[in-house]
Amino acid sequence: MRQFMAGLTFAVLSGVITGTLPGALVAQDIQGSATQSRSALVVVELFTSQGCSSCPPADAMMAELATRDDVLPLSLHVDYWDYIGWRDAFAQPQFTDRQKAYAHAAGKRTIYTPQMIVQGLDHLVGAKPMRLADLVAHHHASPAAPVTLSVLRAGSALTVTALPTGPLPPLMRMYLVRYLPYARVDIERGENAGRVVDYTNVVTQWTSVADWDGTAPFSVTLDVPGKDRTAVILQAAGPGPILSVARAD
Repeated sequence: MRQFMAGLTFAVLSGVITGTLPGALVAQDIQGSATQSRSALVVVELFTSQGCSSCPPADAMMAELATRDDVLPLSLHVDYWDYIGWRDAFAQPQFTDRQKAYAHAAGKRTIYTPQMIVQGLDHLVGAKPMRLADLVAHHHASPAAPVTLSVLRAGSALTVTALPTGPLPPLMRMYLVRYLPYARVDIERGENAGRVVDYTNVVTQWTSVADWDGTAPFSVTLDVPGKDRTAVILQAAGPGPILSVARAD
C-alpha cells in the first residue's frame, strides 16, 4: 500500500473531470424513447499505478471481477508515482483529481494506491478480496435508486436515456466512460522493474456529459467512435454514490 499526501486543498467535482466529447452532443427533455436496458451493476473503481509495487495484487483482482456479469471494474491509473522512474502510459491527471475528490468528500487528507471505491461510496485501501466481496454483495442487496438508465447504440451514435421513477438527489452528473478490456505491460524501471503486469478495463476516457436534477426524463446522443468499450454512469454530485450504470457494448 502506497500513501500520497494530497494536501489541504482538493479540486471540487466540477473541476475534476474534464475532456472534450467527440462529435456533437444533443440534450433535450423527452417523453419517452426506444432504448435498450441493462441490468444493475456495481461499479468498482481501482486507483492504481504501474509505478506502485503494492498494486499488482489489486490489478489481478480486477481481472477476476471482470468475469462477473454483475460488476463493472474500472482501472484508473494515477500519475503521482511517475516521478520514481517509470511513467505510467495509462495515467491521466484527471484520474488523480477524481481520487482526490473522493478523499475530500470523505473528509480525508491522504490518498493511496491501490485504492478501490465501490459504487462511489465505500473506500477500500489495499488488495482485500474478502472485504471487497462483502461490499459488492452489500450494494447488490441495497435498494436500487429510483431511476432507469438505458442506452441504444447505432454505429457510433449512442443515445442515453434517464427516466426518474421516484425522488432523486437534487444534482446528479452523467459520465461517459471508455476503457480497454485488457492490456499487458512490460515494466522496465521503477518499483515494478522487470515485472510483466496484466491490466483489466483500463479507463482511457472519463468525461462529464451533463448535470441533471432528476425532475424530468433526460436524453443525450453522443458520438462514440472507435473500439474502446463504453459505459455510462449516473452519480450523485459530491462525488456521491453511483446511482445507475449502463454498458453500451
